[in-house]
Formats: sequence, structure tokens, C-alpha cells
Amino acid sequence: MLNGTLMIPITDRLSLKDDEIEERFIHSGGPGGQNVNKVATAVQLRFSVLDSPSLPEEVRERLLRIARGRINRDGVLVIHARSFRTQEQNRRDAKERLAQWIRLALQRPITRIATQPSRTQKRIRLQSKRRRGALKEGRQGPELDD
Repeated sequence: MLNGTLMIPITDRLSLKDDEIEERFIHSGGPGGQNVNKVATAVQLRFSVLDSPSLPEEVRERLLRIARGRINRDGVLVIHARSFRTQEQNRRDAKERLAQWIRLALQRPITRIATQPSRTQKRIRLQSKRRRGALKEGRQGPELDD
């Protein structure tokens, strides 16, 4: 808790303010009998990636890229949690899934360093190609003269 505001921990160094997310409770559907029809236990969590002051810019860009199928035109990440029978469990599930998306965006991609194949690797590759070519050539039937 920071200045009376609840925080959602992501990592040791990053957390979101609770007012950055919006939760809506909706009917769940599926098995569950009357409970499903009477109680809105499913959670629709909405997090504005574009407007969040907690996210560093590079993390925001990576999150927009990796979660693009779950982000609407307004830059809002939408997560539906309906696995459990209670609102509280679904709320925890939705918040944990949001944290997982952000943790994934926190990981910097490893930049590939281009390398050249060694002389030995080239020689082995060319020998393999020659062997394969000879094998295929051996499959051809004899040439027929007219």
C-alpha cells in the first residue's frame, strides 16, 4: 500500500496502482447450475496499456506487441477470468494473468549476433550435398538412345 492506494505487485521493482485497472463482473456461462444464472462471478479486467503511468516506455511497447490480440483499439488490455466459482478467485486469477503479461513484456529480447559458419562446417555441408546429389543421380534409370 502506497499513500492509501492498493498496489498490484508485478516484480520487486514494479507494481501497478489498483486504480489503473477496471473490473467488471459478468455472468459466467457453462456448467454450474443456478449459481451461474444468478451470480455474476466472471471478471472482465481492463488495463489501459497506453495510459498507464506505471509502465516504462519500452515495456509498454513490448506489451502492445506481444498481447496485441487481447488489446483493443483504445490500447486497453482485456482479460476474462471465469475459471472459478467465486468472484474473489476470478479476480485473483485475472490480476495474476495481467501480471504474467507484464512480466513477459519486462524481459528484453536477446539480440542475435550474426556469425559466419566455420570452414569445417562449410566443407561438411558441401560434402553432404554432394552425397545427396549422387544418391538421387543413382536413382535415375539408364538413358535410352533413339
